[in-house]
Amino acid sequence: MHSRRIRTSVAAAVTAAVLVLTGCASDGDRAAPAANAADPVAATPSFEDEPSEEPSETPTPKESKPADKVVLKPGDNSDKVRELQARLVQAKRLKAVPNGNYGPATKGAVSEYQSAQGLKVTGIVDETTWTKLLSQTKTPTQEELHPKKQLIGQGDNSDKVRELQARLKQLGHFKEKPTGYYGPVTQTAVKAYQQAVGIEATGTVYEDTWEKLLSQTKTPTQDELRPPVELPAVDASLADIDERCKTGRTLCISKTSRKMAWMIDGKVVRLFDVRFGAEGYETREGVFSVYWKSREHVSTIYNSPMPFAMFFDGGQAVHYSENFAQNGYSNGSYGCVNVRDYNGIKWLFDTQVKTGDKVVIHW
Repeated sequence: MHSRRIRTSVAAAVTAAVLVLTGCASDGDRAAPAANAADPVAATPSFEDEPSEEPSETPTPKESKPADKVVLKPGDNSDKVRELQARLVQAKRLKAVPNGNYGPATKGAVSEYQSAQGLKVTGIVDETTWTKLLSQTKTPTQEELHPKKQLIGQGDNSDKVRELQARLKQLGHFKEKPTGYYGPVTQTAVKAYQQAVGIEATGTVYEDTWEKLLSQTKTPTQDELRPPVELPAVDASLADIDERCKTGRTLCISKTSRKMAWMIDGKVVRLFDVRFGAEGYETREGVFSVYWKSREHVSTIYNSPMPFAMFFDGGQAVHYSENFAQNGYSNGSYGCVNVRDYNGIKWLFDTQVKTGDKVVIHW
């Protein structure tokens, strides 16, 4: 009888403890009961051994796992962000140049990386994300952390290119008159300069190349930037005028004299030296009209620049050629009419020739 009373009081104490645990669980963090509360027998401890006179300690609820510590987040600006960006570039998740600023592009790259790795996508670098990224990338080099910035390169057409050419000319690396157009000749000159000063010879002007060039040259004068251009005398006998050129607004182009005359109502306004297509790429003869003008055109077939292009027949056009300006008649075009006077054809393109004007090409 005494044993039965002990059992009953212990069972009641345990049941009370279970009720206390269930009632103390915070919202969203429910504590699991030690036994099935709906089954009083299951809630009663076993007495295989001699029961203790004192009830056992109340179990402590299991604590939730603490959130990952944030390592880097949007808005941060530091060398560690720059390292993050360089490592994301290695992981092919970021295409932008590292700058140390944790902006939208970096957040997007972090989110992409987390998604690809099966991590929680937040766009914030926590310890798990950072550890994973470190394990999959190598320590960035200085060049990866601080990549060189391109200032001028192939295809550019500007006053800065003209200044580059003038400065290279001061050092003997650029032999021709500055044109303002960055083509193969300018690229070769830049490579020669880079080799001479011990910079990687890329043919492209990055910050290090430009800073070195500035330190070794003086500011070009206007005459150095734009040397006086000697234009051929406006003489009809030199222009080799075809009868079809003597009316209206006409680009009259002679393959015999290798001259192009810009004519208005039979009067020669200006003459230009021209060259034509090489063998197998002959420039077509006949009477045409300008059907399209494209100021900074690049050939979709040959991927070559065609500044101030004035198309007259299919893919053939009158346009400026740096190669012609630098190398003369030693080469030919792919069928176009090349002009080597940059300022002259710019004037022609900007102020003279209109869509619909006549083009006559003859022997």
